[in-house]
Amino acid sequence: MPSLDQGGRRGRRSARPSDAESGGRELSAPKLRVDTPERAGLDPQETRLLVRDVVDLTTGDRPWTAGAVVVAGRGPVIAVREAAGWAVRYSAYDPVADAGVELPAGARIPMTVDTPFDLASLTKLFTSVAAVQQIERGTLGIDARVGAYLPDFHAAAAHDITVRQLLTHTSGLRPELPLYEYADDADRWEALRAQTPVGAPGAYVYSDLNMLLLQRLLERLTGRTLDVLVREGITRPLGMSSTDFGPCPGAAATEDQRRPWAKVDRGMLRGVVHDENAWALGGVAGHAGLFSTGDDLAVFCRTL
Repeated sequence: MPSLDQGGRRGRRSARPSDAESGGRELSAPKLRVDTPERAGLDPQETRLLVRDVVDLTTGDRPWTAGAVVVAGRGPVIAVREAAGWAVRYSAYDPVADAGVELPAGARIPMTVDTPFDLASLTKLFTSVAAVQQIERGTLGIDARVGAYLPDFHAAAAHDITVRQLLTHTSGLRPELPLYEYADDADRWEALRAQTPVGAPGAYVYSDLNMLLLQRLLERLTGRTLDVLVREGITRPLGMSSTDFGPCPGAAATEDQRRPWAKVDRGMLRGVVHDENAWALGGVAGHAGLFSTGDDLAVFCRTL
């Protein structure tokens, strides 16, 4: 597996890393090309069915989704690259009719293969890669205790939570915490500092809190914010120019976020992070916040 070490350019809020800190090497983007399913070693009939199924999700009076993008391939060959439906189709959700309120035809925005999407929990993969970069260069121990890097996170320190447990969701921390209900970031991070495991360490419990602690650890360790670490260490060297933390004005809409069906009242969301906790933390969070396109994700998948 190739290294994902970051290069030495200056980030927006970071100092230039030394060769020792950066590993002295930088990842280049994998070479991908668009070609036929046959050139990818795929069955063309199956790829046509894949596209048909995705299109079907976006059609009818009550579609499963307003729009979608599918990118599929094998090895270095992209065999399917299609968009269907609308990036923006609705103005709101009508709870009485249990249906979306459709925009006039002229106000809708078609989906294209270049439309960015809110990546939601795919952000966790980027945070994890950023952590593995530090492990590769020896600045972070995979079995080190979180308390060694974040002694002020007293609950994690007292329970000997390790970096490996954060990466593998085996810390025992609860799945989530309503940080959006706290008054400010100081209170939100204090709540995270106080979180003790609710399950036995070693048992798998998928938790946003793991990635938030990992974010804080990486930022403390490197002196750089997570958005800088992701950009300088992953997206820039991979040429993923359409991937970044929001806001992202051209993104596909996500939902009409209002109580009582949502946790907060924010209205129709487009180009701002959907996850309430990531939004409360300013849009840059270890578990959510990134936006990207199908093409950029193909590069990331091929790299992994």
